[in-house]
Amino acid sequence: MLEAKQRVFGGNCSLGNVRTEHIKRLAKELIRRFPDKFSNDFKSNKQAVSMLVQGATPKVRNRVAGYITHVFAGTQTISSDESMEEGE
Repeated sequence: MLEAKQRVFGGNCSLGNVRTEHIKRLAKELIRRFPDKFSNDFKSNKQAVSMLVQGATPKVRNRVAGYITHVFAGTQTISSDESMEEGE
């Protein structure tokens, strides 16, 4: 079975996470409205989402917090790359 997947996908490829438009839209709206409440720490983002979004199921809360963590981790990497370039 693994060999068949490797042939179809071209070797050891890693498939990305699939997030629905609802999750992305909710996460982007929360980041836009409350940018200081989030960071690249999943646990703190999960608590912030549960405080800000009333009635969200645990599955939705975790997915939104995970996407926010993903977004903030990407911006932190870009920021650190820019600061390294400025230091040269």
